Amino acid sequence: MTPPDSPHVAVIGGGICGLAAAHRLARRGTRVTLLESSDQLGGLGTFFAHGDRWLERFYHCIMPSDASLLALLGELGLRDAVRWRETTMGMVVDGRHHPFNSALDLLRFPALRLPDRVRFGVVSLLLRRLGRGRDLDTLRTEDWLRGLYGDVVWERLFAPMFGSKFGPAFGDVPALYLWQRLGRERNVATRGYPDGGYKAIIDALQASITRAGGVVRASTPVERLSSTEGRSVLTLAGGEVLDADQVISTVPLPLLRHLADDALAARLPETELPYQGVVTGVFFLRKPVTEHYWTPVLHSGTEFDGVVSMSALAGADDGRHLVYVMHYTDRGSRLYLDDDAAIAARWSAQLRGLYPELGADGIEEVRVFKAPFVEPVYPLGYLAARPPVTVDGTGVLLATTAHVYPDVTSWNSSVRLANDVVSLVAHQPAVAPAR
Repeated sequence: MTPPDSPHVAVIGGGICGLAAAHRLARRGTRVTLLESSDQLGGLGTFFAHGDRWLERFYHCIMPSDASLLALLGELGLRDAVRWRETTMGMVVDGRHHPFNSALDLLRFPALRLPDRVRFGVVSLLLRRLGRGRDLDTLRTEDWLRGLYGDVVWERLFAPMFGSKFGPAFGDVPALYLWQRLGRERNVATRGYPDGGYKAIIDALQASITRAGGVVRASTPVERLSSTEGRSVLTLAGGEVLDADQVISTVPLPLLRHLADDALAARLPETELPYQGVVTGVFFLRKPVTEHYWTPVLHSGTEFDGVVSMSALAGADDGRHLVYVMHYTDRGSRLYLDDDAAIAARWSAQLRGLYPELGADGIEEVRVFKAPFVEPVYPLGYLAARPPVTVDGTGVLLATTAHVYPDVTSWNSSVRLANDVVSLVAHQPAVAPAR
């Protein structure tokens, strides 16, 4: 059990980063309290009930290169519960469907002229090598890819794909982001999904924390945070006050700035990133529409930008085929603020337009979910501007998506960040609270 006089660390945010940090702290004998404002743990890994299963509101998969996440699953006894499958990729361009996995698929891809197809294939094979030794953090993605692939490939394929991810500033995102993403995925088609879904991981983390003496509190929003080097005070909903020696905040910096008192807010990093949120439609279909796990949708008149067939990875849900469609967008956009039922109706019609074989009764149910902070839009030169994880003069440590760069935002990078931040707590002696 955790010694009662050990340092007390409060973790704000019950997503994967907060859960991993609290798990690591509790296992090391540190008193830890995790605070989550919503009624569910998991952040973007939250879930909803469908029949006798729990399903993710937003799609996820595990990559074989996700070393930090897989190590965590090993500690939880869940690594062998990951089911690996070979998946494929499709492409919808101008409403036409194409496989996009092999050299032969590329040679037959009619959305590009033959010279552009050949150039695409050669450059893609060499892209990781072409990026080595270059300052990709200060090189615009558009400049790098347009120069390598040519104008046609950029405008036909990459511009709409990056635009759907990052919004109007997509061309200005550092090329380092793409290079790191290629390093994570490494052109492999193998993906994993845990038995019991991501809820099984979240439940196992909560059990591990509490078993080691930690405290996990959902439905407990932090309303105010003050912190000095000697003491942190968190005011919770209802006026409850919680003292801590240190605080790990995993919430986006704009939210933390709203919680911080004036003294702490003045010490928080000045660099604040714009964020893309996401609108996701979860479709339960009576028949499969694609064998591909991931299908970008380009120039096809849909509001959503891609189709993810989770059934291709996790299997059918009681005979129903689970498909996610999504559009990344600013949380203040018209789409994000639109009524869920209206989005479901429009996107159902658009999905039928892409897959006429669905017919009038092929969609059994649609659920729409939104998240306001999903993907930071990184500026050029962000490696130098990235805020430190320590807030000088306070007991606050930061573990946010603004800190995972140049890694790709994922459960794996969040777990790695949690490990790094917890190592700072573990090597800092407890400071006696001010009296």
